[in-house]
Amino acid sequence: MKERPLDPQALDVAALCKASGQLNGQQPLAAMPRLAASFCAASDGSASWQAQGSLVPVLGGEAELWLELQARADVPLQCQRCLQPMTEALHVERRFLFVRSEEEALRLDEESEDDVLVLPARLDLLELLEDELILALPIVPRHDTCPSPLPMPGPTDEVEEPQAPHPFAALAALKGGGAGGGRPT
Repeated sequence: MKERPLDPQALDVAALCKASGQLNGQQPLAAMPRLAASFCAASDGSASWQAQGSLVPVLGGEAELWLELQARADVPLQCQRCLQPMTEALHVERRFLFVRSEEEALRLDEESEDDVLVLPARLDLLELLEDELILALPIVPRHDTCPSPLPMPGPTDEVEEPQAPHPFAALAALKGGGAGGGRPT
């Protein structure tokens, strides 16, 4: 019987881990619409990724299912300092522990620095990849050193605003404009 290749969009995580299997590939950035929504321009680039499954024995218990995900991608963003396009190199290295129940995931997630997920029947690894790349985006993208100097306001750039009329000027005019100006007789 010929072994069927593992499908990254319908991955049997338990089978991958039990076989200590590895998957890798390239995913076009244009095929990740949620990630691409952050781009300042269209990208014909791709994310290179690798996933490694492993089964870790546990004394007195069921072996743990671990998935390690690594990815790299160069994405086009807009610098928030100079507003010019820039390329940000994203790098992801994450480990996931898969468990059988939501209760176990909640309990272990508090104790572990790694992510703990409930074992699905099939995992869309490419969706997980997109999620992790989104989380790797900088909160405020900016160049280390902007390519052109930032415009600085100079003395000639300042615009003098016209003086607003004093709110009581009309009242002063009605009163006669000054001291000693009482009522006309």
